[in-house]
Amino acid sequence: MRADARRNVEGIRRAALDVFRTGGLTTPLDEVARVAGVSKGTIYHRFGSRTGLIDAVVDDLVAARIAGIIDAVDALDGPLLRFEEYLLRTWLLQYDEPAANDVLMRVLPDSEPLTTLFERACHFGARLLSDAQAAGVVRDDITSEDLRYLILERGVIVRACDRQTRDDYRRRLDFVLRGLRTDR
Repeated sequence: MRADARRNVEGIRRAALDVFRTGGLTTPLDEVARVAGVSKGTIYHRFGSRTGLIDAVVDDLVAARIAGIIDAVDALDGPLLRFEEYLLRTWLLQYDEPAANDVLMRVLPDSEPLTTLFERACHFGARLLSDAQAAGVVRDDITSEDLRYLILERGVIVRACDRQTRDDYRRRLDFVLRGLRTDR
């Protein structure tokens, strides 16, 4: 690739990271092109499609954040603490970062990297759920599918209730977490 083409690709990547981080993965490519100082056609030429561009930036955009949550939670002691911290941190990530919310809501189900991230997060959550249920601290009637839906539902709430403060959102998360425990 020529030097000017490499600069274009890197400029598009930086612009996509900025635009998607603040507006989510459904932000129009026109906005990415504007910020990058290129035409939308240049984006398609270099990345093939919207999904190609997103696939090219998803690791920098969201993967490290999800991996960070998994690593931090895995280091905690106690099945209830790990389970609740995982959900809390995941839900707050959905609130804080529209692109992460889009990954966890599966807005691009045809994207292999996004699907892989979503599945990694769900498998980890299912393991934590199983551990917490085995310890008798989380209700036995909750399934790993229920856990997926709790994450999806939080994403919908974040989108629909965009005027709530982070503190109010966080307070309401505690209601949900307490409802999952066996010691209500």
